[in-house]
Amino acid sequence: MKLQDNYGVVTSVRGSVVDVRFQGRLPPIFSLVLAGKEERIAIEVLMQLDAKHVRGIALNPTQGLARGMAVKDTGGPLKVPVGKGILSRMFDVFGNPIDRQPAPADVEWRTIHRAPPPLVSRSTKSEIFETGIKVIDVLMPLERGGKAGLFGGAGVGKTVLLTEMIHNMVGHQKGVSMFCGIGERCREGEELYHDMKEAGVLPHMVMLFGQMNEPPGARFRVGLAALTMAEYFRDDEHRDVLLLIDNIFRFIQAGMEVSGLMGQMPSRLGYQPTMGTELSGLEERIANTDAGAITSIQAVYVPADDLTDPAAVHTFSHLSASIVLSRKRASEGLYPAIDLLQSNSKMATPAIIGQRHYLLAQEIRKTLAHYEELKDIIAMLGMEQLSPEDRNSVGRARRLERFLTQPFFATEQFSGIKGKDVTLKDALDGSERILKDEFKDYPESAFYMIGAIDEAKEKAKSAQPANPADPAPNPKVGVKPQVAGKSKPTALKGGSLH
Repeated sequence: MKLQDNYGVVTSVRGSVVDVRFQGRLPPIFSLVLAGKEERIAIEVLMQLDAKHVRGIALNPTQGLARGMAVKDTGGPLKVPVGKGILSRMFDVFGNPIDRQPAPADVEWRTIHRAPPPLVSRSTKSEIFETGIKVIDVLMPLERGGKAGLFGGAGVGKTVLLTEMIHNMVGHQKGVSMFCGIGERCREGEELYHDMKEAGVLPHMVMLFGQMNEPPGARFRVGLAALTMAEYFRDDEHRDVLLLIDNIFRFIQAGMEVSGLMGQMPSRLGYQPTMGTELSGLEERIANTDAGAITSIQAVYVPADDLTDPAAVHTFSHLSASIVLSRKRASEGLYPAIDLLQSNSKMATPAIIGQRHYLLAQEIRKTLAHYEELKDIIAMLGMEQLSPEDRNSVGRARRLERFLTQPFFATEQFSGIKGKDVTLKDALDGSERILKDEFKDYPESAFYMIGAIDEAKEKAKSAQPANPADPAPNPKVGVKPQVAGKSKPTALKGGSLH
């Protein structure tokens, strides 16, 4: 091919920024050019300086690159492999396997720069994406083809929640899960890979990493590479895809570094002037079409807990649900440790989830908010000082809190409790019956770590002979995690995101 015969020469190397002179045809923007020994250094063209010079950003380290070295134009943009052969594998931004296994056979290579699906092919239906996790399905339902933000610090169960969603996605929807680590620690990637293997969900999963130690160019493009793989399963195989991104803030951060290296004048708070466009280019490709849907759950880091930060503001405008993880709930042993009052979803309207579900969710929030208000009085004066009505309300709230915990398949090996997948109908029925005081005489511990509400009756029966005098035998719920939680009180992120 004539396109591949186009050679240039390196004229300048400044860190990750490389200038190249081409005597013949100038490569278009987003073209991939190769330089260095054995053409190992990949450079993406981002700017055409004049009729003969282009400026690009290197996607891998530029050690050993010098002026005068030959540069080969590949004749196209960066491409990644797509096809059934990529399932259960782990890749880097170039589509090279990083799981010590041979490169996948029977794959097709596609460009990472693709347009979002046109409006005419998008589905206009608002559908609920059932996760099988009670608290999410009842209080903050996710949208099929939507985007949910997951806010949480270290050690509150973020990865466990993601693992469980992958497990349930494979079971419920017969779909594919994509995990994209942007600026991930390699330790986290390694742990996640083995966790997925042990949980048995790896055959329906693809993992892609642009690690923390890689240059900003690689971290900036790994999200688009993951989306290209996800789009293949949606558009070609008509399957639903669950796309997990950790962390979306690091994508913006990598864009900020690239923009600074390219010499662009920074915008407010040092962010790149093109941040909104770059983020939209990624987020708008996550869509629900007539063929299938890409549902995305994204970890979102909020700089200094400042929700007015431009990165947070731009990200929020794309999200349809916000799930806030709380260290306080984790320390009490209430897993998943989701802050029930701070988390919300745009799907929680009567028109989408139905009148009964909406009113029930509002009643649950009202009961929990009332309990939150009474906590100070209970701490100072004790339950005895509350009116009978308030005492009932506190009992309902505490039973609801425990009912909305759930044993996960992902944690079976640690907890010894079999994982439960709960349908939305069972979760709603259980919440309704608790609010109607049907289980008023049951101990709180009967609701902790169960699936459907009927399990509480069996749990109460089996617990009664052992210790009938104790109305709420629940000491072990928060003792061990509390010790762990106290050692890092400053790391509470979820509690301060108002």
